Amino acid sequence: MTKEERKVIVASSLGTVFEWYDFYLYGSLAAVIGANFFSQFPETTRNIFALLAFAAGFLVRPFGALVFGRLGDMVGRKYTFLVTILIMGSSTFVVGILPTSDQIGLAAPIILIILRLLQGLALGGEYGGAATYVAEHAPHGRRGFYTSFIQITATAGLFLSLLVILFTQQIVGADNFRTWGWRVPFLLSIALLAISVWIRLQMEESPAFQRMKAEGTHSKAPISEAFFQWKNAKIALFALLGLVAGQAVVWYTGQFYALFFLGQVLKVDPFTTNMLIAWSLLLGSGGFVFFGWLSDKIGRKPIILGGCLIAALTYFPLFKLLSAEANPDLARAHATIEVHVVADPASCSFQFNPTGTARFTEPCDIAKAALARASVNYRVEAAPAGTVAGVRIQGNQVIPANSPTFARDLTAALTTAGYPAASNPSVVKMNNPFDIFGEQQLVLIGILTLLVIYVTMVYGPIAAALVELFPTRIRYTSMSLPYHIGNGWFGGLLPATSFAMIAQTGDVYFGLWYPIVIALMTVVIGLIFVPETKDRDIYAGDSAKP
Repeated sequence: MTKEERKVIVASSLGTVFEWYDFYLYGSLAAVIGANFFSQFPETTRNIFALLAFAAGFLVRPFGALVFGRLGDMVGRKYTFLVTILIMGSSTFVVGILPTSDQIGLAAPIILIILRLLQGLALGGEYGGAATYVAEHAPHGRRGFYTSFIQITATAGLFLSLLVILFTQQIVGADNFRTWGWRVPFLLSIALLAISVWIRLQMEESPAFQRMKAEGTHSKAPISEAFFQWKNAKIALFALLGLVAGQAVVWYTGQFYALFFLGQVLKVDPFTTNMLIAWSLLLGSGGFVFFGWLSDKIGRKPIILGGCLIAALTYFPLFKLLSAEANPDLARAHATIEVHVVADPASCSFQFNPTGTARFTEPCDIAKAALARASVNYRVEAAPAGTVAGVRIQGNQVIPANSPTFARDLTAALTTAGYPAASNPSVVKMNNPFDIFGEQQLVLIGILTLLVIYVTMVYGPIAAALVELFPTRIRYTSMSLPYHIGNGWFGGLLPATSFAMIAQTGDVYFGLWYPIVIALMTVVIGLIFVPETKDRDIYAGDSAKP
């Protein structure tokens, strides 16, 4: 690797790490932000609005891919992702100085949501630009290795945001952090922005784009050419369904759903959950570069589709082992205690609620949601029409879900039957970041690291695979949209969809069918319709007039 190539990779990767850092800060601090910017609402409502603002950043990512992808294919890669980092860094810094709703009223949440939308748009343009820029500087036969450094950035950005938040909390204290200390991680982004802008100003435009611009063969209408001409549009569609969709669900399952499953389903405390995930990321992240390098040798498809297939085949045993190690008493209760929701099936809803705004008020829905929150395995028992829904545990009397004391009665009945109480001593617990040498901790870190390795298999080669599918003239636009639809929507909807599936069926593992089915779909479509591209000349045809 030459000095210039190292500079290209470092500049592109560092900037992208900082963008992911900015993007994930909001998610990590959603509860604190909700308390400061939606304080005029009750606590439940403010949390919903905070999550809506977080979701907005994901939903607009494909639109950012279109806006900045078009700009990148018309104006250039360098200037476009210089613009994206300016938008991202500035938006994040403004959050750090934005007055709260107690100070300026309704204007505060409105401005916050606008800033969040700008962050999502910027991120939608950043990834495609960085991946395209690095790939167009990489020598033939090494694009997988070179672009794999871009693939580390999302995990590194999440890791960096968690570290900065943790150290800030330790320095200023929990109370000060809730009132003003939360602003510090956002304000630090101005320093990261300055570093990123300085680095990117030193960069040269992609040689392929410069040559194409000089010859006048660059696209004048990249969106129309990429998505309204079937010969190009079908490639984008196959890239989405035959590569990115499976990659997205494996990525979100290995990092975000595992975090949700440990904390929300297995009731592991937040510190232990974050530390277990952090150790697995630290141990497994080298796989991004390894599998990127390996894809240059054996191809992109065998690794990406192989990762999807292995993940789909092993998720059930791995998550069951995760349960048995993280919370043995709860796993034992799942296997031995029978719980039924007795209800008229017509009165039960499918509780899919990706935005957090829906309200499920029927007794059946209340019962199922309460059991899902308590991580109870249950089955639905059909009752005659008009029956008030309730919960029966081990054949005992039905607890009616419309009772004013339902929550208290249900908790007491579950504890009596053998479900562990909140103070359950069998749950894994870490007392400090290096408390990892107990049997539970070591096994759990091993399982989580394996899940991260699946992530690195599918994600490490994906940038090279996408870059190689499309011609230079529309590459930025064409690869960005399927990437951000796949990861922003297929992946972003995974937690809400999986929770709804758990609540619907009463099986805490049933939510895994969502990533499994999507991953298997990707394997089939990818095998049939997606070509192997590792030996493709990505500049073929660049000099020909369109």
